[in-house]
Amino acid sequence: MENVIDTLWPNYQTTHFLFTQRLSHDFPFAIITAHNPSGSLLSPSQNRLLDRQLQFKIQQYNSPYRALIGAAPDLSHMEKSWAIFIDKEQALELGREFNQHAIYYVSQGILSLIACIDPQMPEVDMGAFNQRLRLVNELPDIGAHL
Repeated sequence: MENVIDTLWPNYQTTHFLFTQRLSHDFPFAIITAHNPSGSLLSPSQNRLLDRQLQFKIQQYNSPYRALIGAAPDLSHMEKSWAIFIDKEQALELGREFNQHAIYYVSQGILSLIACIDPQMPEVDMGAFNQRLRLVNELPDIGAHL
């Protein structure tokens, strides 16, 4: 598994986020996906099923949340994700539950990449979240991209 993380970790640090509206920076929030657990590429239908399970779990927190797309800068890879206003520990637990290598966390407008599985990996400061934010009229249908 370490080889998968070593391969994907630099890619995670280039991620951009497609939103249909800006989010407030007044409160910290996490960005979590259920797609492609453990770095394995799943079919669109498998990812949709996992995404529905994650959304159901997110609704149980009774916190505001929004759908978004996490994407490679050239949009060659996209994953449906969720921004949810929960604390970092809750976010890491949720990431682990859905077998994700990492989550993103935004606090005071700063984006961080945090490993879920390996607590020894240092948190990566990715700079201002707004620099990674792309506003779109609607989220793309990503089934064709996976």
